[in-house]
Amino acid sequence: MIDSTHSERKACAEDASRSSSTRSDQSQGNDKFPDGPWSVFLVFLRLGMTSFGGPIAHLGYFRSEFVERRRWLTDRDYSDLVALCQFLPGPSSSQVGMALGLGRAGWPGLLAAWAGFTLPSAMALILFAYGVGQYQDLARSGWVHGLKIVAVAIVAQAVWGMAKSLCPDRPRATLAVLAALLTLILPTASGQVAAIVCAGVVGRWMLEPPQPPGGRAHAYPISRKTGVVALCLFALPLAGLALWAAFSGSSMAALLDGIYRSGALVFGGGHVVLPLLQSAVVPSGVVSSADFLAGYGAAQAVPGPLFTFAAYLGTIADSTLNGWRGGLAWLALIFLPGFLVLAAALPFWESLRRRPGIQAAMAGINAGVVGILLSALYDPVWTGAIHGKADFGLALAAFGLLVFGRLPPALVVLLAGVAGWAMAG
Repeated sequence: MIDSTHSERKACAEDASRSSSTRSDQSQGNDKFPDGPWSVFLVFLRLGMTSFGGPIAHLGYFRSEFVERRRWLTDRDYSDLVALCQFLPGPSSSQVGMALGLGRAGWPGLLAAWAGFTLPSAMALILFAYGVGQYQDLARSGWVHGLKIVAVAIVAQAVWGMAKSLCPDRPRATLAVLAALLTLILPTASGQVAAIVCAGVVGRWMLEPPQPPGGRAHAYPISRKTGVVALCLFALPLAGLALWAAFSGSSMAALLDGIYRSGALVFGGGHVVLPLLQSAVVPSGVVSSADFLAGYGAAQAVPGPLFTFAAYLGTIADSTLNGWRGGLAWLALIFLPGFLVLAAALPFWESLRRRPGIQAAMAGINAGVVGILLSALYDPVWTGAIHGKADFGLALAAFGLLVFGRLPPALVVLLAGVAGWAMAG
């Protein structure tokens, strides 16, 4: 009788163990049978067509899809991945998507995730650029002016939100103000780079480092050797294109340098790409200030990453590399550094995330980019869009709808376009 009871208990324990193992396999998203690149592409294509609201909203969509619904990874692993991509330069939500694709289907999965999430908005902006380029009256129309005005509200909202999270104390707020002043005094790409470097150095030595995270980071299929190669490939164009442009005087070299640098030096959010791209294309006359702001406003009305704004600029650019081919080339070039730096950091993230000096430097850099974006809010965004009381009133109303009304950005963009058309009439 005792032996029979013992056997029953043992059988129940084995059943519970098998059930627990099954739940564990499900919580890992059945990693023994990973999806192929095509499946990854289709999942991210749907997200690329529906993910409105900017990078923070994108991360929420990703968590709902891949942690809660598909269970590709645990909540802690996802949080670690988000922390890494926020730490790195580049488009954070796109980098999270690339890493998810990499973990699911290897390198082809990474490319599939990027293409699916990026191409819908890129194609929409390329088509918009053809409309602006073919019909010059369109660029001067009232509804396009409304797009320029809503860009003021959207950048102001970005400054507002980033300042609250990245500059919560007096030292970091001071760094942001100083970075804004520096970029106003030196409104060039070198001024922006100087502001980022100075903020990082000051942060390294003067800011209190955050508490290091606990646990271990999730492992991704990239060796340290591959990471070192990716880091070298990231740094080579950053230095090489700048030297080529400086010594050759080539306008094409300067343009390629500006696009690559814009993707390589974005910290703190996709909106920071605005001043970097503006300094690369507007002063040289490759894209007019009016067309630049119109495209930036239109970029708020499409889903997916804000970096696809480069596809619009490449299409409308007054250079030998333009049209849809230029749009796709600029799109690939601006995302390239974010991909390379992600591949370089993933194998080393476990050691990097625990170094207080790096955490403090990043806190300083994040404060500095708030200042750069604040400077861009004045020039070119404000100076290019606000020409009177009516323009200011529309910008103020759009800001209120975004920040206090919490309306979707796409809806606010639509309303601003209609208001601009009505004001012109």
